[in-house]
Amino acid sequence: MKPPKMDYPGNLYVVAAPSGTGKSSLVKALLEVDSRMELSVSHTTRAPRGQEVHGREYYFTSPEEFDRMVAADAFVEWAQVHGNRYGTSRKTIEDKIAAGADIVLEIDFQGAVQIKQQFPNAVLIFILPPSWPELRARLMRRNEDSEATIELRMKNAAQEVAQVDKFDFVIINELFERALFDLKAIAHAQRLKVAAQRRARAETFRALDIP
Repeated sequence: MKPPKMDYPGNLYVVAAPSGTGKSSLVKALLEVDSRMELSVSHTTRAPRGQEVHGREYYFTSPEEFDRMVAADAFVEWAQVHGNRYGTSRKTIEDKIAAGADIVLEIDFQGAVQIKQQFPNAVLIFILPPSWPELRARLMRRNEDSEATIELRMKNAAQEVAQVDKFDFVIINELFERALFDLKAIAHAQRLKVAAQRRARAETFRALDIP
């Protein structure tokens, strides 16, 4: 499919990381401190966890409905992760960034690469753990998975971090507050680019006779 136009007034941030790295917590904290940022809610075939709510964390979808959406080319990206499928609605993304919204996507590295192919101006951010022992400890502290599942997540994590060179930025989540500061800095820097400032501060540009 031909990529959509590139020059949207809104920004698209794509955050990926191995399971247990703190990606979800960082994105949640970013949304709390950055009123201009909106979360793009993905579709998934997996069951809800804990306090997750349909339409807030994910759109929980049956495999059959997911198949129909794939056939209709409704996803800008979709991938199978840990035995479940996840997909991002193409129309939702296009509509929001065309309206000037800043959107953050929290997806796996496969989806991030697909997003970049179709939205070349998307900002890809990868979150790394400080070490393999710390990642394992975080997965165990979640107390959500069996030992076999944790081993699978660790194996997948090794494959995922090998893709870091495909991303624009990397944040090492050793200290949460510092990692959040780095994430906010990336978002702020995007808004200071010439094209973004030209739109946001058009009157100033005109007053300074900048063509």
